[in-house]
Amino acid sequence: MENISRVVAKDLLSIKAVFFRPEEPFTWASGIKSPVYCDNRLILTAPEARNHVENAIAETVKNEYPDAEVLMGTSTAGIAHAAIAGHILGIPMGYVRSGNKDHGRQNRIEGRLEKGQKVVVIEDLISTGGSVIEVVEALREAGAEVLGVVSIFTYGMKKGLERLAEAKVKNISLTNFDEIAKLAAEENYIKPEDVKRLIAFRDNPSDESWIGA
Repeated sequence: MENISRVVAKDLLSIKAVFFRPEEPFTWASGIKSPVYCDNRLILTAPEARNHVENAIAETVKNEYPDAEVLMGTSTAGIAHAAIAGHILGIPMGYVRSGNKDHGRQNRIEGRLEKGQKVVVIEDLISTGGSVIEVVEALREAGAEVLGVVSIFTYGMKKGLERLAEAKVKNISLTNFDEIAKLAAEENYIKPEDVKRLIAFRDNPSDESWIGA
């Protein structure tokens, strides 16, 4: 069987969860211009791809974090993946809001979490790493022992890798930007010469010279 990174990359391409527009880049909320946009929410509406992804998340948790007691999804994209993987593994799950609720118990962490419990965070994708690190910090402040993160896709940007290392956060991604770029060229989603432009973006998102390359 193909390695899981290639299987998941194929799935994301086949269900059109990954969009390529090197000639007309997407603009992220941060202002970064990107030739690629990844919408992992589409996994949930594609049963075969969903089956691959959720089983891969569960296997990764078992192999990389065998002591995990609770899965915590990031809000909102990681919630469903944490729920399905938690069901496969037979362990509890919850999720972490982007901020405290403004009513009721004003929770930020939803689901039962005891101090000292060993937690794995489930994230759909990582770019600069800021949002997932905020989730890890909220869990640590609540007394959890965060073993690490399992993400479906990572851009592998230098800034994201440095932030994760500085925050002492381990991340294991099912697939990554380089794998998807390579496979997209092989299967004619993009031109072979576009791969260099994609990798140039990944290496230095603030340098937009790849746009006209």
